[in-house]
Amino acid sequence: MTDQNPVFIPGPTNIPDRLRNAMHLQTRDHRAPDFVETFAPVLNDCKRVFGTESGQVITFPSSGTGGWEASICNTLSPGDKVLIARYGMFSHRWIDLCQRHNLDVEVIECPWGSGAPADKFAEVLSADKGHEIKAVLVTHNETATGVKSDIAAVRNAMDSANHPAMLFVDCVSSLASMPFEMDAWGVDIAVSGSQKGFMLNTGMAILGVSQKALAAMETATLTRTFFDFRDMMAANANGGFPYTPPLQLIYGMKESLAMLFEEGLENVYARHHRLAEGVRKAVAAWGLELCAQSPELYSDTVSAIYVPEGFDSNQLTEHAFNAYGVSFGIGLGEMNGKAFRIGHLGSLTDVMVLSGLATIEMAMADLNYPIQLGSGVAAAQEYFRKTANRNKC
Repeated sequence: MTDQNPVFIPGPTNIPDRLRNAMHLQTRDHRAPDFVETFAPVLNDCKRVFGTESGQVITFPSSGTGGWEASICNTLSPGDKVLIARYGMFSHRWIDLCQRHNLDVEVIECPWGSGAPADKFAEVLSADKGHEIKAVLVTHNETATGVKSDIAAVRNAMDSANHPAMLFVDCVSSLASMPFEMDAWGVDIAVSGSQKGFMLNTGMAILGVSQKALAAMETATLTRTFFDFRDMMAANANGGFPYTPPLQLIYGMKESLAMLFEEGLENVYARHHRLAEGVRKAVAAWGLELCAQSPELYSDTVSAIYVPEGFDSNQLTEHAFNAYGVSFGIGLGEMNGKAFRIGHLGSLTDVMVLSGLATIEMAMADLNYPIQLGSGVAAAQEYFRKTANRNKC
């Protein structure tokens, strides 16, 4: 029966029955004439979620990490300089990926719990008179720390420096859950995946690519084969793939987009914010602290929560799973042993979130945390009651 418990990790997220049913289909011929009727609208409809009219959506059978690799391999050359700030596990991994591809990576070190340092980006870019920096890489939503960065501020910093670098954004754990404005923010490549806000299985990297980034392919010399934009776009133009596509995920994506548009993207974002606020009310009632340093940094898809001094967050998440059959996010990198994470994105409701809060409260009580059993749940209940849309009852 524990298979029915929702997960509270920041991805992969819970898969609604409607999407599981959409992906539960017999093998189809991806070279049949009717495949284009399914696939082409998926690519076009994804543009609405990215917030782009001029950009192009490109997908690969991969996780978000493959999307990162595709973004740099198609637009950069060995030795090219990129600028990135390290303020969490996923910005750290993007740095590692760039270094392994023989890029010249300039890293701005930031405290974990802070966001993208637009002011420091502006300083570095202003000093780069020869425009050696070819791309600025930013993690929009850092799931290790529960931090959301201001991408518009980063773009403003780049514009104020009058710098021509491209802007690449990891929006894996924010797209389809929080507002994302690719065109308005001047994002050149946005990297996401199927397993977070789209509520599907892992296995499809989804990229929004600007015309500027597509033009950069003409001079880029990093090696790519599987992740070649040209091969994929040429096949897509004829309604197909250059190799075997993840058919079940494509059919799932078609239904996922339908669900998102039926709810309305603004309503999707409002729901995520409301659920996140409920979790934050619970954290405050427990007397615990978020890793995110200030409210403007709070993520609406995941909350990273420090455990009290003398406690081990890994022991807490293991106990929650072993005793109650519910998964919460472990602490990653610098947060290992210091913080646990509650994912509140994708297919979740007030009732589901309350069940997660009640479970982690029981686990904390079992391990003698200095909390009052029921305090966090009550705080979230009160918030949800006061903010409920009664018309849906």
